[in-house]
Amino acid sequence: MMVKVVTDFKDYEILDMASGQKLERWNKVILSRPDPQIIWKEKSRPSLWDSVDARYQRSHTGGGEWCVYNKNMPTEWSVQWEDLTFNLKLMGFKHTGLFPEQAYNWKMLRKKIKDAKREVKVLNLFAYTGAASIAALSAGASVVHVDSSRGMIDWAKENVKSSHLESRPIRFLVDDVSKFVEREIRRGNKYDIILMDPPSFGRGSKKEIWNIETSLYDLVKNCTELLSDDPILFLINSYTTGLSMNVLENILKLTVAKKYHGTIESDEVGLPMKDSNLILPCGIYARWESIPYKEE
Repeated sequence: MMVKVVTDFKDYEILDMASGQKLERWNKVILSRPDPQIIWKEKSRPSLWDSVDARYQRSHTGGGEWCVYNKNMPTEWSVQWEDLTFNLKLMGFKHTGLFPEQAYNWKMLRKKIKDAKREVKVLNLFAYTGAASIAALSAGASVVHVDSSRGMIDWAKENVKSSHLESRPIRFLVDDVSKFVEREIRRGNKYDIILMDPPSFGRGSKKEIWNIETSLYDLVKNCTELLSDDPILFLINSYTTGLSMNVLENILKLTVAKKYHGTIESDEVGLPMKDSNLILPCGIYARWESIPYKEE
C-alpha cells in the first residue's frame, strides 16, 4: 500500500499542520480547519498562522462555527484544477464544498473515460457538489448525478456552469440513493461506470435512514445489477472513521467481481504539506476496474 498523494492542485495546498488543525490555501483564501489525524503539536511555520482569513472552531458541546478574521474575505470564491472550476463557500461542519484529495480520482476517472474510446454512461451516487460528475463530463461521458440534498444539487449545477460544461449530457436528481437504484433496476437502465461516496450516516430526500455499516453492502449488490455488459469502473470512496479499505475490497469481491472479470485495488488518498515530507491521509477508496489503471 502507498498513499495516493495529490501533487497537481495548484490552487490548493496545506501550508502547515499542528494541534488538530490544518492551515490551507484555497486560491487566495487561507483557512484553518480541524482534522482528527493531526495529533502532533509542533507547528512547522508558526508565522503563517497569523495570515488566516477564517478558522473553524469546534465547540465543547459538539458542532462548531466559522470565525472570520478578514472582513474583506469573499463569501464565495472559486478554485481551478486543470481545466475545471469549482465554487467554494464556508459551510457548516467545517466544509468548503470540495475535497481536494479526490483530484487523484478525478484524474483516474477522466483517463478511464477517454481511453474507452466509446460512449460512456456514468452514475454518480451521493454526488455532493459534483466534482466527479464534472470530471466525467469533461472527458466526454454522459452523467446521472444523484444526491438527497437540493442545496448540493444546485451547487453542482453552478459548478457545471463555471466549468462551461452546461451543454454536456447530465441529469440531476434529488433522491434517496437506495430507492433510486431500485427503480433503475426495474427500468432496466445500465451504466459503464458507477461512483459512490457514501456518508457514515444520513437521511434521504424523504427522511430515509442511511447507515454505512448496514446499508452499504446491499446498495453495492443492487448497483451491480446496473452495470452494463462491458463495464469500466466501480469506485467506492469513504471517510468513515474505522472502516477499513479491506472491507470495501471484500464488498466488491462479493458483488461486482463475482459477475465481471477485472481487478480490485484499494488505498488511501492524501495531501502533502508544502515544502515538507509530511502527508495528511484524507480517506480511503476501493475500486473494481476492467483494466488496471496506470498512473501517468
